[in-house]
Amino acid sequence: MDHSQAPVLQALAAFHEAGMVQFTPPGHKQGRGADPRAVAVLGADVFRADLLATSGLDDRRSSNEVLERAQALMADAVGAEHTFFSTCGSSLSVKAAMLSVAAPHDKLVVGRDAHKSVVSGLILSGLEPIWVEPRWDPERHLAHPPAAEAFDAAFDEHPDAQGALVTSPTPYGTCCDLAAIADVCHRRNKPLLVDEAWGAHLPFHPELPTWAMDAGADLCVTSVHKMGSGLEQGSVFHVQGGLIDPRVLKSRADLLGTTSPSVLVYAALDGWRRQMVEHGRELYDGALALAKRVRGEIAAIGGVRALDRSDFCGPGRCADLDPLQITVDVTGLGTTGYQVADWFREHRRINLHLSDHRRVSAQLTHADSADTADRLLEALTAVGAHVTDLGTAPRVSVPDPAHLRLEQVMLPRDAFFGPTEYVPWRDAIGRVTAEMLTPYPPGIPAALPGERLNGEVLEYLRSGVDAGMVVPDAADTTVATVKVAIEK
Repeated sequence: MDHSQAPVLQALAAFHEAGMVQFTPPGHKQGRGADPRAVAVLGADVFRADLLATSGLDDRRSSNEVLERAQALMADAVGAEHTFFSTCGSSLSVKAAMLSVAAPHDKLVVGRDAHKSVVSGLILSGLEPIWVEPRWDPERHLAHPPAAEAFDAAFDEHPDAQGALVTSPTPYGTCCDLAAIADVCHRRNKPLLVDEAWGAHLPFHPELPTWAMDAGADLCVTSVHKMGSGLEQGSVFHVQGGLIDPRVLKSRADLLGTTSPSVLVYAALDGWRRQMVEHGRELYDGALALAKRVRGEIAAIGGVRALDRSDFCGPGRCADLDPLQITVDVTGLGTTGYQVADWFREHRRINLHLSDHRRVSAQLTHADSADTADRLLEALTAVGAHVTDLGTAPRVSVPDPAHLRLEQVMLPRDAFFGPTEYVPWRDAIGRVTAEMLTPYPPGIPAALPGERLNGEVLEYLRSGVDAGMVVPDAADTTVATVKVAIEK
């Protein structure tokens, strides 16, 4: 296929060249009616490029097949059989993926380190999750993706499960052995879904971890806005093989998605694909070399340590690591990742990817340069000299794996939509949560609807909030009270 083409971008240019007049939404009419103060901040071109996908970018019959051609080029670029664009982020895409393989009340084998969007999908769909445990690193207090053997055991116990879903890479860049998990699924004629939101870049350089389609996954979801050049909410799902009907997937996406998709998001997806096909190898040569330099220079900074493959990969841990996720342990400074992240923003105007009770993470992409890397390194050096300004690091009570894992006693949907009440957090011990309690980022629920709470997890959340943890999806974000199910 001719990857110099960009159907969405070309159709957008043709729209402007034709001098079209719109008697359709959006009501700002290519910015003519927009508040000049908004235009001053957003730019006139944002409004000028904001138009309908049909009766705008394409005619009312979509006879030019602009989107279809762009999606076909994306599939060809990465070697998938079918590709669909989403302007509602991977949070929608992963829900559509789940509903494409299982119906309400069916079982789905799911890694328990799933993002909150997967849990939202369970709530909306009424699926029964068969949880597979992540591999716990007791030294670093961090969960790695589950092993293939754990998925094998789950299918042995629940042979009626309709498929499996795993998250890889994690927000920390750790990856599971997708090929082995795909083999577990395919020996049973079950599809493997991969939440690869952090891996849109993986197909475009051989030194990056193997991406889901090459590992044999049947469907994967990628967030191009995370590691690629997409706009926020730009997501793609790819399909291959005969276990998932692309027509079914499209119908599920239509059910959940917006009827007013953003042409801006489509255009950025289209442009990113062309950029990657034409220049991806060169761009990631540079990004990987920069990441290697950053890791090397962090090694010379006192009190911090960049974690690498030797920390994350090996027996009982993850199978691979995306080197562009620079995870830095800050425990040597005697403080928390939360405090370091706050100091970076306030004193160095740097926003970090994620922070937890002992780490911060900086996400590098092909867009980074020596200048941005040097700002990161300078801030890591400087924070050590100002660590006394941060105060005493509040203690976060992190449970051991036996207590961190809660028992699922109700379907997530039943607990979420059933009768509930709010109780003080200490009174929630032993009760069934009716809400997600999710430290964010990275967005993996510590407790989700239908799980029976224990004191250790609640103490972890409460101490975490006091230390700077954010739990945004709780009704009470301080976790002083918790929404629980009223059990009959």
